[in-house]
Amino acid sequence: MRRAMLAAALLLFSAPVHAALPDLSGGGAAEPSAPAQEIEAEQGAEQDIRIAARIRNIFAAIEPLANVGVQVEQGVVTLSGNVAQAEAAQQAEDIASRVTGVVTVSNRIERDLAVNSNLAPTLGGIVDEARGLVRMLPLILVATVVAVLVALLFGAISRMRWLLDKVTPNAFVTELLSSAIKFVGVLFGLYLALKILGATALLGAVLGIGGVIGIAVGFAVRDTIDNYISSVMLSLRQPFRANDHVMIEGNEGRVVRLTSRATVLMTLNGNHLRIPNSTVFKSVILNYTRNPQRRFEFDLGVDADDNPVDGMATGIEALRGLDFVLDEPEPTAVIREVGDSNIVISFRGWVDQEETDFLKGRSIAIKAAKDALEEAGFALPEPIYRLRFDSGSPLALGEGASISQAPRPAPAAPSPVTTRKRASGESEAQARSTRPENHIAELVDRERAVTGEADLLDSSRPVE
Repeated sequence: MRRAMLAAALLLFSAPVHAALPDLSGGGAAEPSAPAQEIEAEQGAEQDIRIAARIRNIFAAIEPLANVGVQVEQGVVTLSGNVAQAEAAQQAEDIASRVTGVVTVSNRIERDLAVNSNLAPTLGGIVDEARGLVRMLPLILVATVVAVLVALLFGAISRMRWLLDKVTPNAFVTELLSSAIKFVGVLFGLYLALKILGATALLGAVLGIGGVIGIAVGFAVRDTIDNYISSVMLSLRQPFRANDHVMIEGNEGRVVRLTSRATVLMTLNGNHLRIPNSTVFKSVILNYTRNPQRRFEFDLGVDADDNPVDGMATGIEALRGLDFVLDEPEPTAVIREVGDSNIVISFRGWVDQEETDFLKGRSIAIKAAKDALEEAGFALPEPIYRLRFDSGSPLALGEGASISQAPRPAPAAPSPVTTRKRASGESEAQARSTRPENHIAELVDRERAVTGEADLLDSSRPVE
């Protein structure tokens, strides 16, 4: 996570890199070229001698060019000899062309490929750099001490929770702000150290390289960054409380905690479920706890020959007779559809989830409405299928046989003698009980109290 933050910060500060890096395209503003030197009609030998002497004196002062030969005739300078580096040959040509009276330069200098002539300057340069580094050690030590002190100062500020809590009350944002302060401290300390060493241009180059790397890393871990930003937004919005009964992306359970990476639920089966915060942030969240009143609904079918309005009234009256069904809003019933063999009636009622278990209440309500309809003489028919035979010849019947419509069988009377073993009084009372089950909620409270893990849910802040 911190690496992702570092990559984002490096990308932010990579803008000034063009000021530190050389212009590789060659498209920078070129210096105005000097006007072409006019060639005199006549030039004496004395002037050629002066030009040659001047060039030799200059080359003698430059060690790599000390052995370069110079000949001048009619203003044309011919350079010859061997040099260790190709850059030295170009330097000799540039110097000679700038001397007054030179018409043109013929560069015949060749590179000396001998080992001694090439290795000695390189080793000498390394030795000189090492000596310079030794002389800079006190300055490097001072720069390092300054950088460390600045980083420690910013680190101490980042640990002042009482100060950060005044800036933002959100624990997750506070942690993010603390990490940002530490990063700024390290960056500022590095800048001061390079400023003391006179190498501030190096900082721009480093930040530029870091910006390029940050872009590559950003594309590679975009899902992680998306999840991280979603965690920040969820911690700010507070869409639910701990122990709320919610459904997220088809996953139902009670909220255990909100971490910096995932939302932890305990399902109704007692299992732990971790949902990435990016999924939670983009999903539709159904919260069953926010409103304690909840409506249940179930369907019952009556015979097509029965009066559905009477069936609706009978079922509503049965629901009103249940203690746990709320009077306001009152129970209702509507005809959902008319089928081939029955009329489907949808019954609806409201319960208080703080006093009544939703599933238990719905179960008892279904039984009460069904018993009331049967006692009132309503038939609850099974699906009836009508078969049709489209054969070419009619069905052959015996002599004297006739086709008649079978009468509808009357509802069977309940048997006076039951063969099923009657449940015990305790089990029957438990089956009729609508008291809420708090086992899962107690497990969530117990886990939150025992584990003590970081939780971004804050009960003191308003819920979205």
